[in-house]
Amino acid sequence: MPSLMRFLFIVSVSCAIIFILFYAFRFGGEQSFQRLNNSDTLMLSEVCTASLKGKTPFVWRNKLTIYEKSSCKDYLAQSHYITAPLSKEEAEFPLAYIMVIHHNFDTFARLFRAVYMPQNVYCVHVDEKATTEFKEAVNQLVSCFPNAFLASKTEPVVYGGISRLQADLNCLDDLLASEVPWRYALNTCGQDFPLKTNREIVRYLKGLKGKNITPGVLPPAHAIGRTKYVHREHLGKEHSYVIRTTALKPAPPHNLTIYFGSAYVALSREFTSFVLRDPRAVDLLRWSKDTFSPDEHFWVTLNRIPGVPGSMPNASWAGNLRAVKWIDMEDKHGGCHGHYVHGICIYGNGDLKWLINSSSLFANKFELATYPLTVECLELRLRERTLNQSETEIQPSWYF
Repeated sequence: MPSLMRFLFIVSVSCAIIFILFYAFRFGGEQSFQRLNNSDTLMLSEVCTASLKGKTPFVWRNKLTIYEKSSCKDYLAQSHYITAPLSKEEAEFPLAYIMVIHHNFDTFARLFRAVYMPQNVYCVHVDEKATTEFKEAVNQLVSCFPNAFLASKTEPVVYGGISRLQADLNCLDDLLASEVPWRYALNTCGQDFPLKTNREIVRYLKGLKGKNITPGVLPPAHAIGRTKYVHREHLGKEHSYVIRTTALKPAPPHNLTIYFGSAYVALSREFTSFVLRDPRAVDLLRWSKDTFSPDEHFWVTLNRIPGVPGSMPNASWAGNLRAVKWIDMEDKHGGCHGHYVHGICIYGNGDLKWLINSSSLFANKFELATYPLTVECLELRLRERTLNQSETEIQPSWYF
């Protein structure tokens, strides 16, 4: 009888180990060095796999917790921040991040953790209109990182207004003054999330060989009015917005051809200096102050000028920077499984497979409070791939 009991015990333990290993290596379809430190992470891996098959069995609550800060040292360890460059290649190609945010601190904190690397540098612009509580939370977070800082000048950001572009430019100015020798600047908002690891982003940008990515084309019919008529920002206590007037704008300065494109860009350091210093760029910015959504014509217009550092005069929509599901393009992306805001999908669990299959560097938009599983599945998968690619000895605290 004792022999039988020992046999049953060994079989039970073996089955448990096989079960854990099965789920540890299953998610993402690739071998993983991810240590499943606790049952929550194991459960998340299982639920993510089920969700990718369209079988989310219950309502999910956040598991990949970011801890309240006691000391910065404890905060970094308990929240699993990566604290050393993971390869020589990444260390020698630091990136600069612009992060323009105004609400949803928890969502922003996940983005920051996902893109954070100690060799990079991060400028965080907090909307001047944001709540005091939000500003304090961001300040407390940023204060723990020597390579992250708040923008020296802030704007009351209005959707579609010049203030959104100016927020990016304020950070770019600060980043140029940074001691970090960054190679490319990437602009993000607080509801973005990376789909690629830092190493994958670095390799993509290195492949540009100094060129800038500013996707865009000549303005389609629906966009012509944005720069044809004078627009005004309205700052209100409850709502802020841009008003279109009937007044016509003068022609663009320097006989520039105005293009229409993405507000999200990848800019070389040399091009950044051009944007902030060259008279053509300075005059275009001044001319753009009373246009609608100038960040959707400013970058692409300057990057189409021949001879400008890293310019691409003949480019179009090329550049895999953002995965976005627009409401008027459902025939191409298959629909939004979350909900739409300003015509852009806030991703739900049903969008996970589409996101994972995307070739873009980032996706927009996410809401952790509304669809926590969507963010956490991407975060778990990203961390697994990040650590799998590491050439540095992995610290235990880097595992979720």
